Amino acid sequence: MSLVNMLEAKSNLSRLVEAVETGKESEIIIARNGRPAARLVPLATPPAPVQRIGIAKGEFTLPENFLEINAEMDAEIEALFYASADPLSENQSE
Repeated sequence: MSLVNMLEAKSNLSRLVEAVETGKESEIIIARNGRPAARLVPLATPPAPVQRIGIAKGEFTLPENFLEINAEMDAEIEALFYASADPLSENQSE
């Protein structure tokens, strides 16, 4: 157990947290005006690992004609973006 003042804790927070994480210190007491004010201790349980992309690998398959379907959809989307007529103007004339 170490006792550090507030100024030292602010200046060396990363070092103090590392000391607690690695087990060099079991706890660090932070004092204000010489009186204990806070305790820096490691977490009781380590954080759960973060799941990464790829967790669904092998869970589904693409259809055999995926590229053909995709090409048709690409052409349709391209036509919507680059069409010369405004789709809203057709509704306004009626």
